[in-house]
Amino acid sequence: MSYRISYDDEWAISANKSRNEDLGRTETFRTEHEALNRARELLDDGNHQAVSLSDSSGDILGGVLLQLKLGFTAD
Repeated sequence: MSYRISYDDEWAISANKSRNEDLGRTETFRTEHEALNRARELLDDGNHQAVSLSDSSGDILGGVLLQLKLGFTAD
């Protein structure tokens, strides 16, 4: 099974505010562990506001559900 991380690209968004383009990025991983580690990196760096993880069956984790899966807690 493959896993895909989709996220916004803040730098591209700020550089292209006037254009109506899809500025998202996608990365594919072979294991859930690899994908979750990458999702954590993206969320930890604070530059990506929209991060989602999906598996090959189409199930998507995003927002609060993804953060809970990664062990984030509310402050």
